[in-house]
Amino acid sequence: MSDSDFPPPQDDAAAVARLIRLLDVEALEVDLFRGQSTDAGWTRVYGGQVVAQALMAASKTVRPERLAHSLHAYFLRPGDPAAPIVYRVERDRDGQSFTTRRVVAIQHGRPIFNMAASFQVAEPGLVHMAGLPRVTLPEALPSELILFQRNAARLPPEQRDSWLRRERPFEFRFVDPQDWLKPKKRAPATHNWFRAAAPVPADPVLARCLLAYASDMTLLDTCLLPHGIAWSDPALQVASLDHALWFHDTPDVSNWLLYAQDAPVAGGSRGMNRGLIFARDGQLVATAAQEGLIRYRPVAPQ
Repeated sequence: MSDSDFPPPQDDAAAVARLIRLLDVEALEVDLFRGQSTDAGWTRVYGGQVVAQALMAASKTVRPERLAHSLHAYFLRPGDPAAPIVYRVERDRDGQSFTTRRVVAIQHGRPIFNMAASFQVAEPGLVHMAGLPRVTLPEALPSELILFQRNAARLPPEQRDSWLRRERPFEFRFVDPQDWLKPKKRAPATHNWFRAAAPVPADPVLARCLLAYASDMTLLDTCLLPHGIAWSDPALQVASLDHALWFHDTPDVSNWLLYAQDAPVAGGSRGMNRGLIFARDGQLVATAAQEGLIRYRPVAPQ
């Protein structure tokens, strides 16, 4: 395929601005919020969007000096990208140092997602952290667009069209990219650099919500690495089952962050994935964990 076969590059600033508006859920009533979706080429609502909107809804009920330090979420049903999502927040506790909230996301009268989140006032304390892995720097790695152009002619038309339609408010660069259609079996560990496609406002609440949005993008891929299975394989059924995120510091999503991921176990049609998110200067800003559905049902030859 030639360069003329591809659409012009997206307007990165506009893409990021649209994402920020998407995450700024609308207050309908006390502790009741509404979030929209976008036609971004998804057949169901992207899980990171629901996590981020739920965190924003919960944050709107918390005093501004208390920032989220952890969240634990379950995906109950696939979300409908053509319909808005209502977020109901329950105020479980407002203590001297910590605040806890529960959020239920509702579509078509049924829960599709629930989450518990905890917030804390800033406090001094003992400090230690894992070290930044020594990997190739993002400037030396190809962009997603370059990887797509290398693989586009080999992709099924529907997968190629979906990639072209999808807006990308985050830029990812993969330290050790796989072949998109014929991945080789390898150890269940990988490293990805990512950042917002354009600078974002310096807001600690927004930064956490944006990180929550991005944290779901590549984590589930990790448990497929030892099995050499491509996402386009029709025998594969994958979905996020739950998602947990711990914020150790306010992330700067305008600058490169390193996502160090591994998958220690898979079984029972589920894969367990973990991730450490580092700032470029070595600060560990967040930890993620997710279990995903990974059913593989090859079609018997006729």
